[in-house]
Amino acid sequence: MTPAGRRPVLPLMGKALLDTWRSTLVWALVFLSVLALYLPLYPSMAGPEMEKLLASLPEELVRALNYDQIATGAGYTQATFFGLLGFMLSSAVAIGTGAAAIGGDEDEGLLELTLAHGVTRTQVVLERSLALLLRMAFLMVVIYAGVLALNGPSELGLDAGMLFQAVAQFLLLVLLGGTAALLGGAVGGHRMHGNSAGALVAVGGYLLNALGNQSPDLEWMHAFSPYHWALGGQLVANGIDWSAFWGLAGLNILFVALAVLALRHRDVG
Repeated sequence: MTPAGRRPVLPLMGKALLDTWRSTLVWALVFLSVLALYLPLYPSMAGPEMEKLLASLPEELVRALNYDQIATGAGYTQATFFGLLGFMLSSAVAIGTGAAAIGGDEDEGLLELTLAHGVTRTQVVLERSLALLLRMAFLMVVIYAGVLALNGPSELGLDAGMLFQAVAQFLLLVLLGGTAALLGGAVGGHRMHGNSAGALVAVGGYLLNALGNQSPDLEWMHAFSPYHWALGGQLVANGIDWSAFWGLAGLNILFVALAVLALRHRDVG
């Protein structure tokens, strides 16, 4: 209760953010460290050295990793960070957060206790979804600031406005693994179900993109890959692809809505 005797606003969201603030700061340092490790390498690799590196790699691997774009600063940033390590690490944070939101609490017997305090199931899903969004948005701000700080020293030549749009679309992509994990936990009632659902969406989308890059006969797989929707083009150079942006936003909203329905229509144990 607040000093005025009123209930706090969005108490579940606030508690979720408070419980994870230390690990969120650790993840922020991890992202900054990865950026500081990879982006400054660009000037030393641009030019003939980059061409030699690409020529030494199998063509299939180059296409799978989108390394055919790394001749420019924007392409290098997208392929090495947003398309690979940044995606993997951000997805891990989002999936872990989403899986813990419902399934993790139920594993530990805390969800029943929360619901016993006059909190609705819809409120649990929505507030913890909002906490997931805010946590990932904070990390995206850190990533944006980190890339922008290294833009000049690393000679990347990035446009700040296009980079902001790219980070916004990237947020929706990695958030998709988190909302899928939240849905998995709401349906199955265990953290394991959430982790499995989130990994299926994140890893499945990545693999569909990689396979679709291998041959014109397999390009139909791109249509089913959220990863390709977000990162299939030159996102860092050109900014938001609005069809991909709204598609990713719609899927995130759908997963949260399905999580509400799932939790409202099953027993909590």
